[in-house]
Amino acid sequence: MNALQAQHQVKPTILHPLAQFGGWGLGAVTALMGKEAAMACTEAVETVIGEHYDDQLAELDQLKTKHPSVPLLKSVIEEFRDDELEHLDTAVEHHSQRAPAHALLTAVVEAGCKVAIELCKRV
Repeated sequence: MNALQAQHQVKPTILHPLAQFGGWGLGAVTALMGKEAAMACTEAVETVIGEHYDDQLAELDQLKTKHPSVPLLKSVIEEFRDDELEHLDTAVEHHSQRAPAHALLTAVVEAGCKVAIELCKRV
């Protein structure tokens, strides 16, 4: 992915370190709430990330002129998405839906992830 970024002169967001710290913090806080809460957090994060990758793939499909590297980029994004969806499946298998206030917890985490993605897309 880094090679594709360099090839197309795409700069990563300057918020990347903050996003990493936020993700670590969110994981730590939900882990303190218990295994099921940590799994619910994973479920929510991976759901949003999977949707984000699907959105990126749809945007690539809509390009009027396609650079020769688009098939490779799509392949990389599909691989990343599938990996994230495996994490989602693992979270559900480990009883994410048994977390206290599951619906509230996942809604808050999903909303936070969506805001973070939108901010990172702009900065």
